[in-house]
Amino acid sequence: MSIAFKSIETQSGSELATTTQQTLLRTIDVGTQRVRQQRAKGQRQLPLGLAKVNADLVLRAFNTWAYKRQQPDHVEQLLAQIETAIAAKAPVEFCLYWGKGPRHKISAAEIECLDYLISLGKRISAVYEHGASFTLIFTDTHARLNGHTPENIDAYVSEMKEAAHIRGFKTCFLSDLVAKAEAEGCEPAPVPLHLLEKLSVTAAKWYRGEGPVTLGALRYLEMNMIEKRAVEHNFPATTFITFNGGEVRELFPENMPIFYMYSVRRGVAVKPWFIEEPRPFDLAETPRLVVGGVL
Repeated sequence: MSIAFKSIETQSGSELATTTQQTLLRTIDVGTQRVRQQRAKGQRQLPLGLAKVNADLVLRAFNTWAYKRQQPDHVEQLLAQIETAIAAKAPVEFCLYWGKGPRHKISAAEIECLDYLISLGKRISAVYEHGASFTLIFTDTHARLNGHTPENIDAYVSEMKEAAHIRGFKTCFLSDLVAKAEAEGCEPAPVPLHLLEKLSVTAAKWYRGEGPVTLGALRYLEMNMIEKRAVEHNFPATTFITFNGGEVRELFPENMPIFYMYSVRRGVAVKPWFIEEPRPFDLAETPRLVVGGVL
């Protein structure tokens, strides 16, 4: 079952869902404008009763060099999203891409990454009782492009979903997000061809699909232009986490805050699905996320 976004099933169906999403986006826009005004005045105000917990405090809890590899962008929007979560007494929402490397089974690296994300969530829950929520977006589209078979993709994703779900993470497939966004009128962003050379270097390591490496890199670049629009369409009040750096910022959602994060621990940015870790592990032997916080 895909739980990437919270579908709204009412008598009005998708029409009401779209209206609700637009309302939430307007709320975030208003919040962003309020943050700018308050910063200009050197103050921050929250609704009565929320003074003890504010967006600055929550942001400082996780925006540290123990996790980030560089400063996040769209910080004012990030603060506005946190304020909206506090006002709604809801978790602070994050989402991130989760890919597939040469392994068809998960290793200790994936578990360490999940635990690292949980530790970030604990930082938030230490100052905000409703904590954080994380959604892993399985990039099945990229796995198919790179030449992985459906059987190998399913084997890896099945293990990864189990490890994620027992720890309280939500999951979904990028292909489902794209299909929904395209059905609702989303169009791809312009293709930044200046990134093609950089992506071709990476493709030379991992691309095993049809055609030359440069063609694979171009297809990947084109796919990302609709995918990033699909992600921001389905996650209107969410911060996007990436293990990449800002040099490929154009691959990520344009209108979402981006948190540039290490992958398994401070100083390590290699994606866990590309790390060969032969050490054994138990899927259940680590902390898990729970609704309203982190255990």
